[in-house]
Amino acid sequence: MSLEHPWTEPPAPGEVIAVAPGISWLRMPLPFQLNHINLWLLEDGPGVTVVDTGVGRPDTRALWERIFAERLDGRPITRVLVTHFHPDHMGNAAWLTARWQADLWCTQAEWLWAQLVSRMRDPREFEPRAAWYRRHGMDEASLAPLRRRGNHYPGLVPEVAPEFVCIREGDTLPIGGRRWRVLTVLGHAPEHACLWDRAGGVLIAGDQVLPKITTNVSVWPEQPRMNPLRLYLDSFGRFEPMAPDTLVLPSHGLPFRGLHARLGDLRDHHEARLGEALDALVEPRTAAELVPVLFRRELDVHQLSFAMGEALAHLNFLEAEGRAARLVGADGVHRFRKA
Repeated sequence: MSLEHPWTEPPAPGEVIAVAPGISWLRMPLPFQLNHINLWLLEDGPGVTVVDTGVGRPDTRALWERIFAERLDGRPITRVLVTHFHPDHMGNAAWLTARWQADLWCTQAEWLWAQLVSRMRDPREFEPRAAWYRRHGMDEASLAPLRRRGNHYPGLVPEVAPEFVCIREGDTLPIGGRRWRVLTVLGHAPEHACLWDRAGGVLIAGDQVLPKITTNVSVWPEQPRMNPLRLYLDSFGRFEPMAPDTLVLPSHGLPFRGLHARLGDLRDHHEARLGEALDALVEPRTAAELVPVLFRRELDVHQLSFAMGEALAHLNFLEAEGRAARLVGADGVHRFRKA
């Protein structure tokens, strides 16, 4: 089954679209080149469960207040469920839970990472990351805007809820008339939760499967030798049992059917990227030198950090597969060469 989009236009700001019985779609703006996030409202008895929350900014909260006033038919928010800790998903979770006296539901690793990153406010805490960037070939001119930006997370997630209800792999969440199975998947975030209603044929995919752009799969300095691309590709097996006509509700882009076709496209994309990277490694290269090979466009500061992480994800994958070798020079810089 090829990719099909049942809706060709997203909801306007402050509006919702019903995508299935008891499930509504809304959009919130993002201050990035990727300028939106899809959020989901699940009817839950007398109340509503919110899935993901947008960034914690006044414009987003004003849109939320409009939704509360005009689109909930007087129902309260009774639960806030967050797929993962990234700011466009976690940003308003604490505000929403306080506003409605509701519980935050998420996986343990995502809550812990949100707590950790939100507390990194001292500019000096950027220096270990700067050293990591240098180790992978970034020069001072490229590093300067990243240092100026520092940790942007607290500006988008002003606070993290002090407590949460932990959801785990295999849990079943009865919400409204549906039974959602929790699938935890790796590669994009530490313990990203997808929600699958098998009987209803609906998957809330978060960022794990997107219809047009590719999910960011990055190495970060806290785990410099991790292999997130292997974890990400392996996660596709979790979706294999799903029916071809499953309605996929992604965090970015339009809802779609054709899940297996999209997974095939994503596999092909990453294999092509790995091939491009390997071709470039006939001479030793750093991750910074690989970025323009994989990303043939001008990158802003936000995109540059992701691009470095993605370049390293492909290099670590090739190293783990024995297709590339890591060379650490006397200068401490890591370079990779085709094996």
